[in-house]
Amino acid sequence: MLSTGALRAHLLSARLAGTVATTREASLRSYRLFAARDPRVLLGLDPGRAWSERDLLRLMAERCGVSDDPGQVAGLDVIDPERTLAGLDAFAGRLADAARRRSPVLFGTGHPHRLLGFYAGLADALSAAGCAVLTHAQGRCVDITTRFGVRTHSVHYVRGVAMMREPGVRAPGGATGAHTHSPLPVRVVLEAAVEAGGVLPELVVGDHGWVCGAGQLGIEAIGLADTDDPALFVGEAEGVVSVAVPLDDAVPSEHYRPLARYVLDRARLSP
Repeated sequence: MLSTGALRAHLLSARLAGTVATTREASLRSYRLFAARDPRVLLGLDPGRAWSERDLLRLMAERCGVSDDPGQVAGLDVIDPERTLAGLDAFAGRLADAARRRSPVLFGTGHPHRLLGFYAGLADALSAAGCAVLTHAQGRCVDITTRFGVRTHSVHYVRGVAMMREPGVRAPGGATGAHTHSPLPVRVVLEAAVEAGGVLPELVVGDHGWVCGAGQLGIEAIGLADTDDPALFVGEAEGVVSVAVPLDDAVPSEHYRPLARYVLDRARLSP
């Protein structure tokens, strides 16, 4: 088993926590946009109350460990590794509950180049524990607003994890899959499940719009989030998201493997 101390050291050395690559400027910009209810940062969440920039800074300091000083407007953000560890423990607890109940689970990521392997390992373990890992809407098209305008993407599953692909686009290194914050994919997948008369997930695991979009629809959702993604932490504070784990969500994919191992150990699931 991977000890808490060993994982803490890994979080710091891989810059998943501690001083991370996310800039203070990027985080503060996200808080401003969230306070203005910009859909690009709401990620499908419909907050139950008004959140000011100051409210969000306090919340993110509490949930992630970033500085709560509004005068600090530059530099790199900081994530408290103890908060990451606590989040991973809670995350593992939800997975253990799902395994015990043999709940149907949906996995989806807006960070396929970084987090696919992390989620795929969890999907394999839950499947082995008797959970149905859902794969509705394979190949279905979704129009998503991007910085380049509205682009058509399609739903694809790799090892039980949903992601979006843009036809004809391949990322450097041959990786396929689009980075997206949109909640539209999870809505399309759930709609397809209803149309097919199939099973709906009792738990959604992922990030970005997959988590907030599902949570807003009343489905239990857990996920990972960086300091410039306040929506998951607001959702957690309002009871819409069950668990939001603070960490840098854009480090090289191999650095998330120890996290998967730790979570599966804590959930008592086979890798």
